[in-house]
Amino acid sequence: MSIRNRIKKLPAGLVRWGVLSAAVMVMFAVMIACTTVNRAVVVLPEYPGANYIGSKECEQCHDTIYRDFLTADHARLITGGANALNAGCESCHGPGSVHSDSGGETLPPFSFTSGRPQANGSLGRQGVDPARAIEDVCFQCHAEIRGQFNLPHHHPVPEGKMTCTQCHPPHKGTAHIGGAKRLASRDQTCLQCHPQQKGPHVFEHEAMREGCTSCHMPHGSVNAKMLTERDSNLCLKCHFQQVQGGNILIGGIDHTTRLQQGSCWTAGCHEAVHGSRVNSSLRY
Repeated sequence: MSIRNRIKKLPAGLVRWGVLSAAVMVMFAVMIACTTVNRAVVVLPEYPGANYIGSKECEQCHDTIYRDFLTADHARLITGGANALNAGCESCHGPGSVHSDSGGETLPPFSFTSGRPQANGSLGRQGVDPARAIEDVCFQCHAEIRGQFNLPHHHPVPEGKMTCTQCHPPHKGTAHIGGAKRLASRDQTCLQCHPQQKGPHVFEHEAMREGCTSCHMPHGSVNAKMLTERDSNLCLKCHFQQVQGGNILIGGIDHTTRLQQGSCWTAGCHEAVHGSRVNSSLRY
């Protein structure tokens, strides 16, 4: 007897119950698959003489920062183990027990501020330039970014002319100046220092709609201008080329000899790579 015939012989109520159970199981599986993990467990370094006390303790004196910090990406960091703490603040500033017990007179291991009494020993403010101190703290967790800043072309963070927090505010919202994760908003991080690239342009380069990082590595690159590719291969990712009769056509136009003169922008053909006010081919 086929499975279909066997199902027909079952009581109608039992069949409905089976279908309902299957539907509930599918919905439950979908809910689990779509659940967003909103916590990240971190292993924090030990500092002799100080203990981690949790971000909640910081609220007593830093209520405004604590209130805004609840929306920050780094607020999701917790320590592992049975006595897990919400360690968002201390993940950057170090264990706060000595700072709290002293009523704020002894600064945490990383305070990034001046003007208050310095502590003796390793639990006071680190004896390095604030810009470099911020960089060192960020690299404790973001080691891959440290490697990108060691590439030949990079933003001047290692030189102390910029800090990570100029682009990635740690205390409020997402860790991007622009705010939301949408490309148009994230580009505001770049445009605060590069406003000329924003335009307005009469003829827009469509690549701008994909965001700055479609062409540029934000931290560092082996290529000049921190480009993801060093030559015309960057343009050819979007501009499809064809070979007809031994000729290379791009956009239906013969580029065989032009490609030998340099990249699309250095050969003097498409110099207005972000957008042009006078030429639809972005020539100038």
